[in-house]
Amino acid sequence: MSNGTVQQWIYSFVTLSIVFRTEGLFVNITYVLSGVAKGAVCLDGSPPAYHHDKGFGTGVNSWLIQMEGGGWCNNISTCLSRKNTRLGSSKQMVENLAFSGILSNLPQFNPDFYNWNRVKVGYCDGSSFTGDVQAVNPITNLHFRGARVFLAVMEDLLAKGMKNAENAILSGCSAGGLTSILHCDSFKALLPMGAKVKCFSDAGYFIDAKDISGAPHIEEYFRDVVSLHGSAKNLPPVCTSRLKPDLVRAVAFIICFLPFTLLHLTQ
Repeated sequence: MSNGTVQQWIYSFVTLSIVFRTEGLFVNITYVLSGVAKGAVCLDGSPPAYHHDKGFGTGVNSWLIQMEGGGWCNNISTCLSRKNTRLGSSKQMVENLAFSGILSNLPQFNPDFYNWNRVKVGYCDGSSFTGDVQAVNPITNLHFRGARVFLAVMEDLLAKGMKNAENAILSGCSAGGLTSILHCDSFKALLPMGAKVKCFSDAGYFIDAKDISGAPHIEEYFRDVVSLHGSAKNLPPVCTSRLKPDLVRAVAFIICFLPFTLLHLTQ
């Protein structure tokens, strides 16, 4: 490695360190212990969790909720591989999370939302918060309860002031971005009638297209996700209510799990 390359790496590292120290804010984790009794748990049975930095000043009644991304698990094997990571257990989540960018509390870095209530919701269910299967296999001890996790977290936030929200944004990236679409209407329904509510999906618009070999990979993949997690009953009613009863199980995952259908139906 040349001296020039080494110097570039050092410069980049120092620059990032300065930016991080200037902008970085560490926020403590909150475990939603009350959700456990309701069956709202991560894949491993641990309680849901999130990080919340309280709003202040003119932003005290404004809320920015960011749903963590991290793909999905579509079979027992892939869910087991997530079970003992932060994507399957709140025990493995970072206790003190750095808030920066859209979650920063500094106006020079985040002029629009710096004084809002900013929340990062941990993603530990593998279904974009749509699953709900009561039975738990004692061998794998996998819990498919994503929809319950979403509701438990929102109820906890409502009790901490979100019930008085005047402005609210449900956002997320990738699988979290899909979450923001799937739960947009249900999120709005939890808030006061006069609240201004928006949903923001960052890289969460997944299309039902064949892969390079011509196989319907995404269709089969999401069908498995919905089937394994029991998600069909938790997909947006504005979509599922339009399906014929005998088709719900077979095609709900195609029509009501992917964004291209939901965008024009979301209220």
